[in-house]
Amino acid sequence: MKTKPALTVILGWAVLGLGCSPSSETGTESSEATQAMVERVETAIAAPGRPAEDREIDANRKPAGILAFMEIEAGMSVLDVSAAGGYYTELLAAAVGSGGIVYAQNMQVNLQRNNGAIETALTARLAGGRLPNVERVDRGLEELGMDGQLDAAFAILTVHDWYNFRGEETAHGLLIDIHAALRSGGTLAFIDHAGDAGQDNRALHRFEQDIAERLITEAGFVIEARSDLLATSADDHTVNVFDPSIRRRTDRFVIRARKP
Repeated sequence: MKTKPALTVILGWAVLGLGCSPSSETGTESSEATQAMVERVETAIAAPGRPAEDREIDANRKPAGILAFMEIEAGMSVLDVSAAGGYYTELLAAAVGSGGIVYAQNMQVNLQRNNGAIETALTARLAGGRLPNVERVDRGLEELGMDGQLDAAFAILTVHDWYNFRGEETAHGLLIDIHAALRSGGTLAFIDHAGDAGQDNRALHRFEQDIAERLITEAGFVIEARSDLLATSADDHTVNVFDPSIRRRTDRFVIRARKP
């Protein structure tokens, strides 16, 4: 499996009105690189070959802002953990450009669920080589064999399932595997459905941010910044995330963490 060399410049700049904790000051060069990345992502968002289903959720996912907050830039090697049909995979491919690479990771069992819906969607997205800098990884993280090689990993709306249905130890193990795959200084991009203490978050498919942050730090990451870009008061955390009244419009916490 090919990998790209680790990037040595780490951006510390967030754009598009992100609500986040302060990060380190950077120069004009970093700002220009981030703006160029945002422009590539916005072009990809508007691309005619992009699935219609993606367009329906762009407004709520705010991908250009998220990728800027996560400090993704050209030339990076990025792992999309549990990529499913590849919504973020495609936009990450635009963000890192032709000199970068994105690994779309799914376990075989997930690819075959719901009569192979994820397999069908991901195959269609990658058909005809339309995303040449994307490589499928159809195996578990423990089988990656990419220790210390990646610049960033995206864990989007996935760790709550590991915690709620497989247990804390398994969720911790997932984050340990991600940590191992990243180089020193690599980024963990973490987003999940917000849940409150005292609720049945397992049934609601939600996650307490305090628990998520504890697991992230216990796995060896340093939490660097948080954003309220995907926060919404319209979600009071009491409804299952798949309920039509809130589906794809949940309150979500956004964390950027770093491997020391």
